Amino acid sequence: MARVALVTGGTRGIGEAISIGLKEAGYTVAANYGGNDEAAQTFTEKTGIKAYKFDVSDFDAVQAAIKQIDEELGPVEVLVNNAGITRDGTLHRMSHENWEDVIRTNLSSCFNCSRAVIDGMRERKFGRIVNIGSINGQGGQYGQVNYAAAKSGIHGFTKALAQEGAAQGITVNAIAPGYVDTDMVRAVPQKVLERIIQRIPMGRLGNADDIARGVLFLVADNADFVTGSTLSINGGQHMY
Repeated sequence: MARVALVTGGTRGIGEAISIGLKEAGYTVAANYGGNDEAAQTFTEKTGIKAYKFDVSDFDAVQAAIKQIDEELGPVEVLVNNAGITRDGTLHRMSHENWEDVIRTNLSSCFNCSRAVIDGMRERKFGRIVNIGSINGQGGQYGQVNYAAAKSGIHGFTKALAQEGAAQGITVNAIAPGYVDTDMVRAVPQKVLERIIQRIPMGRLGNADDIARGVLFLVADNADFVTGSTLSINGGQHMY
């Protein structure tokens, strides 16, 4: 029976590539989304992957959604915490709301979703959790104190949970993407984007499939000796 994989933020951008990659590799995939019903419907029609709408920053909503997925598809054995937003601005201009929104969606969601599946993973003595961090969680970025703090927190969360899960057959790893050609990156002003690309040794943006291939490696059954690691996929922009 195919393992069930849940990808948060799984209907667009990097998440969409991860969802498709997992399905093509034989997993039964549930793709979470937060609000864009039209995009989610298009995604499902195109891929055949069922999309589940729930707010990953809401603990109770996540618990209810995981129960639904369990009943409809089976227990979640692979979790990819990919959901994320940006609310950029320098600290002296940042509202408390923009700080909280990013922390809840990008970081608290990792706790919410992992907490909802961890007991089942421990009982089955198998689990794969991959958390999508960021190059800006490793090196920081001007105007992104909220985003950088959340993504940096993901890397610490990963290392701690990896230690807790190892004896139970659960691996927990992170991927730190660099700048990937998605809607989020395309929203960056062109002149700023050109300067970013100049700092990437590969001389280009990444693509979503680059990240998906990393996920497929980390969630494989035979990747059982890889845990607590951060896989940087950034074209050589930041080596850490």
